[in-house]
Amino acid sequence: MCGICGCGQPHGHQGLDESAHAEEQESGHQRRLQVELDLFSQNNRYAQANRELFQRRNLLVLNLVSSPGSGKTALLTRTLQHQLDKVPLAVIEGDQQTSHDADRIRETGAEAVQLNTGRLCHLDAHMVGHAMEQLPHLENGLLYIENVGNLVCPAGFDLGEAAKVVVLSVTEGDDKPLKYPDMFHAARLMVLNKVDLLPYVNFDVEACIEYARRINPEIEVITLSAQTGEGMENWLEWIEHRRQGQTAARVAQLERELLVLKSQL
Repeated sequence: MCGICGCGQPHGHQGLDESAHAEEQESGHQRRLQVELDLFSQNNRYAQANRELFQRRNLLVLNLVSSPGSGKTALLTRTLQHQLDKVPLAVIEGDQQTSHDADRIRETGAEAVQLNTGRLCHLDAHMVGHAMEQLPHLENGLLYIENVGNLVCPAGFDLGEAAKVVVLSVTEGDDKPLKYPDMFHAARLMVLNKVDLLPYVNFDVEACIEYARRINPEIEVITLSAQTGEGMENWLEWIEHRRQGQTAARVAQLERELLVLKSQL
């Protein structure tokens, strides 16, 4: 007799039970996959709405991503100090807990909106859309999104940004692009930070760049030190070049729309 259900069958029932268990596992996997697909689909809809809002307001939006301790906030504060009197700007600050980084941003004089994600390891487009409700006046300038410190989860979530910027410090290891390929594939720019520490750490800059371009042949690279200011001019020029390009594209779009309106009169 089968010891599982008392069905009286001496053989074969265990195999049937295993088959049913396998089917249940497959069904659970499919349900989880569908939930994930629905989640990404919903996020992408919110991201598109954000993108349209950013375009209407002529905002260059950069999503800064990194592991904890890479120096994202230090890079942002030094960047803001150079830009505050030149262009409208604000920061959306993402952390699981606390407002420490947002407080550091506000000390520069820049406006910052704090988003605490709790157990979530990334910002999503819906959160960013709500944060924009606190920045109704921001237009014709720059919006920085400092994502939660994580090189995995933020890679898959479009926030409507113009570009992801992955910040990697030379204290972390030059093989990070190979370990976290999704993030480096998604990024437009890799910023190698803390280069002032290169004499004291075992970090091969050329190897790191080669690894990153093995993952993403189009990725751009800037080396700098947010602490000393070395290389900051290249980063600031990179931002300004893209801001001017976006403004030119927005003007061209408005001119096309005006021509369409005139043709309809």
